[in-house]
Amino acid sequence: MPGPEVLSLPEDEIEAFFDRRRYAAFVPIRLKVDLFLREILAKANEFVPSSAGSILMDRPLDRGPVPEETDLTFVAVFGPSAGDLLGKSLRASRGAVGHVYRTGEPYLMTDPEHDPLFFRSFDRQHGFETDSLVAVPIRIEETVCGVLELVNRRGGGPYTEKELELLKIFARYTSVSIENLLDAQRANEMARLDDLTGLYNDRFFHHRLTEDIVRADADGSPVALLFLDMDNFKDVNDTHGHLAGSQVLKEFGYLLRRVVREEGATLARYGGDEFVIILPGLGVEEAVAVAGRIQEALAGARFLQGSFTWSDGPVAWNRVMTCSLGVAVYPDHVPREGSIDLRKNRLLRAADQAMYRGKAAGKNQVRVAVFQDCGG
Repeated sequence: MPGPEVLSLPEDEIEAFFDRRRYAAFVPIRLKVDLFLREILAKANEFVPSSAGSILMDRPLDRGPVPEETDLTFVAVFGPSAGDLLGKSLRASRGAVGHVYRTGEPYLMTDPEHDPLFFRSFDRQHGFETDSLVAVPIRIEETVCGVLELVNRRGGGPYTEKELELLKIFARYTSVSIENLLDAQRANEMARLDDLTGLYNDRFFHHRLTEDIVRADADGSPVALLFLDMDNFKDVNDTHGHLAGSQVLKEFGYLLRRVVREEGATLARYGGDEFVIILPGLGVEEAVAVAGRIQEALAGARFLQGSFTWSDGPVAWNRVMTCSLGVAVYPDHVPREGSIDLRKNRLLRAADQAMYRGKAAGKNQVRVAVFQDCGG
């Protein structure tokens, strides 16, 4: 007999539930887990056959100040109400699921009508009748991040303590599997990232720019490229040393991640104090607007505020940091001809030369490439 159809949130929505730090020193990581969660829930149902089941998780960036104020979202479900439940949320202050999330302890409900944790209004809202329930916590290391629950034992009768123990074992396996996935994704991400800023490195940037140009050729869309260079970065190194300069680059990388939120954007450190940003689907005016937002954010930002381990005391850096930006758009400034490497390099050269024209004209400027910048 085939198992039930298990539904999960789509890949792009479910990533937010796994934007977690495996350890505090790691950069935020993401992984594709929709298929993984569907398999987990299907296997749990094989261990303990049930009429319905779900995995609920918190969003790590939206946790409340206390567990009771955190929302738990149905990220994977099966059963008669699966379509209605998927993507809906429950406050962790309610019901058996909330109890498991708050306490980190498994829960077995054999008599809902007389159980103080039974959340009756939930059944009424979804036209469901709970006869019995078993729920176990899902952890990443020691932190509870979600709950796996099964409802209404197939074949009738309440769940047993033995079945609760089986599900507890399975939940531990699930937690370890998630930790392993996070570690594998971290290793993969670290190979792509610049160690200092957390942005992508130049190797991954070249790979992504090639992909975006190929995609643009396929659908006729543009690709904008910003080339950024910090104007007065040398002054930081000369005044406070290279460790201070590294801190500024780190803070600038954070500023770029905060300001540039366009879908599909790739932010990379190109080398030294040079940065590049790929903006698929954007034309000249839109790309210039992004460049303007970066300059505006820089104008209001202050770097090297506070004390650092490499300094004997607070760092007194009160100067405004600025940057020069060059904007080039494919195919506005680079023709759709020649090899993909030739087109990629021409686009990069066009943005680079536009940036240097801004430097020569007094710095802190946005300059747009001209077609002649491409050369031959």
